[in-house]
Amino acid sequence: MIIDAWAQHPTARHINDPMFDSLRRWTKGGLPAGELPVSATVAAMDQAGVDRALISAWLAPRRVLISNDEVAGFVAQAPDRLVGVGSVDISRPMDAVREVRRCIRELGFKAIRVLPWLCEVPPTDRRFYPVYTACCDLSVPFCTQIGHTGPLMPSEVGRPIYLDQVALDFPELVIVGGHIGYPWTDEAIAVATKHENVYIDTSAYTMQRYPAALVEYLRGHGRHKVLFGTNYPMILPAKALEGLDALGLDDEAKGLFLSGNAARVFGLQG
Repeated sequence: MIIDAWAQHPTARHINDPMFDSLRRWTKGGLPAGELPVSATVAAMDQAGVDRALISAWLAPRRVLISNDEVAGFVAQAPDRLVGVGSVDISRPMDAVREVRRCIRELGFKAIRVLPWLCEVPPTDRRFYPVYTACCDLSVPFCTQIGHTGPLMPSEVGRPIYLDQVALDFPELVIVGGHIGYPWTDEAIAVATKHENVYIDTSAYTMQRYPAALVEYLRGHGRHKVLFGTNYPMILPAKALEGLDALGLDDEAKGLFLSGNAARVFGLQG
């Protein structure tokens, strides 16, 4: 079984936003230009043998690139394959808390994701804290981005070390840091090692580009702390899985990486 811990089923306004022009340069124009049917996302998963993918909403202050209701609609078209992840606008704290509750209780989502670089503040900013509290109350993970940004936005807010303070303030909060934390991967590993409820996902990187320290962590004492992810449609699942055997994972580590850790963290049934 394979679970993709970080994907999007994009809307046209999301994928065509000018901030993604830098990604088009990297992907050689391979990103879709218009609305993508859910069947295309499921077909890409099938091609790679991915069983389930967590697809996320995208909300920034006063901007909605993929709404929570749109994500719910996508999931409804492939409920056995797609899992919803909500997002909120932290600039309106009480509205954000109410929306977290709606995402989990009414839409059936399994996590909440907010990207610090979209908000241009680090995850220690006070406006995040009501969201953390709501996630703790509802027993759902908080997902975020760590590392530099592909879009032309400030990277500093993605330093993994910020999550150290968050985890100290909310030790019961499950935190999944996506995009491996590069170029601060050692920070990401240190924070995940220190805190029981902090995890790393490998989205936005092909396996050939995993830093050596992450591969060593994945092979050894970090085997319970790393989740496979793609960042689809930026990276297709088949491309993200190329080079799996070269990582040198034993059967236990491979099973945990590809699905076991995600199933446990997000409370997914087989």
